[in-house]
This record gives sequence, structure tokens and C-alpha cells, in this order.
Amino acid sequence: MRSGAPFDEQDVMSAANLLSPLPTAMPDEIVDILLQHAALRIERIVSRGQHSAPDFWYDQDQAEWVLLIQGAARLEFAQRMVSLQAGDYLHIAAHEKHRVDWTDPEQDTVWLAVFY
Repeated sequence: MRSGAPFDEQDVMSAANLLSPLPTAMPDEIVDILLQHAALRIERIVSRGQHSAPDFWYDQDQAEWVLLIQGAARLEFAQRMVSLQAGDYLHIAAHEKHRVDWTDPEQDTVWLAVFY
């Protein structure tokens, strides 16, 4: 689910918090676009137990830098699994196939994803 509005020049002086508010009920992962400009997109993603379908792989045209702000997750790549805890970050090259194998079902997992 996508929500939030892309960056607007009028919002230059607005402040927001990545951890507040967090949704209370989450049947689906929540994706908020925090900023979008030219070839740059920054998203806040909130997961609570959601993961990719077993046969689904991301194959993105843009590179992605992801920071796990809160929670825990595991990403699967063709040759490896990467476990992430709060504070961990990872660069994913464009077209590097990957999927979300697991996110903690007991707490919110909050990601900051930068696509470029």
C-alpha cells in the first residue's frame, strides 16, 4: 500500500518523525513516499510479519540503499541471506534480485529506503 505525498517544495521547512505515527493495524506493509525528485525516491516502509511471496523477486531498475531503523528482517539474495537489526544498512545494486524473506511479526520493522 502506498500512502503519503511526494516531496513538495513548500514542505522544505516541515519536520516529521520516521517512528511516529506508526500504524496500529497492518494487514499489509505500509509504504510512505517521503521524498521524490527526478531519479531519487525516499520511502519509509513499515512491516509487521509481512514478507515477499515465495516465488516473488524484486528486480528493480534503480539501486537501493536501505537502513533498518527499528525491528528485524531477513533479505534473501540469489546466493545469500542477510539478517538485519536496527541500525543495519545495506546497498542493493540495480537489478540485483532479492526478496524479503522475513520481518519480525511481534514488532514494527521500520525501513528507510533510498532509491536512486
